[in-house]
Amino acid sequence: MGMVPVFVGLTPESGATSGSWLGGLFSGEISLGILPSGTRVASRDRMLFTQELATLLNAGVPLDRALTICAELTENKVLRSVVSDVLKQVRGGKSLAESMETHGRIFSKLYVNMVRAGQASGTLNVVFQRLAEFEETSAEWKSHLISAMIYPALILLASGASLAVLMNFVVPRFAEVFESTGLPMPLPTAILLKTSQWIGSYGWIAVLAVIAAVVMFRRALRTTTGREQWDRFLLGLPWIGELVRKAETARFSRTMATLIANGVPLVQSLGIVKEMVGNRVIANSLDQVAQGVKRGEGLAAPVRRTGVFPPLAAHLLTVGEETGRLDSMFDRLASIYDNETKVTVRRLTALFEPLVILGMGIAVGTIVLSLLMAITSINDVPF
Repeated sequence: MGMVPVFVGLTPESGATSGSWLGGLFSGEISLGILPSGTRVASRDRMLFTQELATLLNAGVPLDRALTICAELTENKVLRSVVSDVLKQVRGGKSLAESMETHGRIFSKLYVNMVRAGQASGTLNVVFQRLAEFEETSAEWKSHLISAMIYPALILLASGASLAVLMNFVVPRFAEVFESTGLPMPLPTAILLKTSQWIGSYGWIAVLAVIAAVVMFRRALRTTTGREQWDRFLLGLPWIGELVRKAETARFSRTMATLIANGVPLVQSLGIVKEMVGNRVIANSLDQVAQGVKRGEGLAAPVRRTGVFPPLAAHLLTVGEETGRLDSMFDRLASIYDNETKVTVRRLTALFEPLVILGMGIAVGTIVLSLLMAITSINDVPF
């Protein structure tokens, strides 16, 4: 046809993206659209990149120059390569959203669709500012959750190590000393020694059984049915179910507020949020909500009908629909349930810590008491 190809790639329908390795062979450079296995970008690095890009765009720096600066400032090597590849694709004529979409492991559907909406409305700087706030809120919540679980985890670890030392070293040594006396052993002490012997002989079987159970459980969670059954079980648990419901409602509301505020259509927003909600029962209920929206029922009525969201959510969404401020109501709903989730986590942590300490005290006290009963029985010599 008299044309000279400067780039050759594959369409997504043919099984690869335009940034695939085959396209890189023709362009003289391997694209990073498909990252090698094992490469990851921490959420903190993505948050810093988003904040830097938002700052540069708000300052009026052109997009290609802003991406160049972000690539230079990024410390994560994988993210630096990804940003460089996005910049190359943008300079080659692609839109920013299309370029980021080829790196789906780094930029989520929420991220890409918000960028696409920002391009359509000419408000990329505002979109990246909102994305930076969203990433910062998500990182803050993860940090809070991890901090809340560190102390209970350390208590459990110390408790398990203490019991293992007592049952595998202290109790067997004491049994040898006591058996040398030839005296009858008290029943609690005999039970304790039998338990210690069983752990020493068959403990490895118990460890293997636990490992096998964990592996089978994780495989079951990878199936659609297994994951849905587990999520339904979590929602039915006292306290835990309420915590999961509040946390997922906060995530759902925060994401919807961000999408709607940036002009993403409501049905499309629900489809994006479904992929981001962790609990499959709640995520599947969003299909019913989307169908209700398509039928013209609005948003609040289908949300109420699912029965998986707290009642307050439907009430606030009704107000949002009546006032035409759904984004503000979603944002308000997210703030409410973010705070309630943090309060619930603090309460559970405050309850969990003394329970672990109490359980540890009972276990160690039982062992010590059984040994003391044996020691005192040595002195019970009949006259």
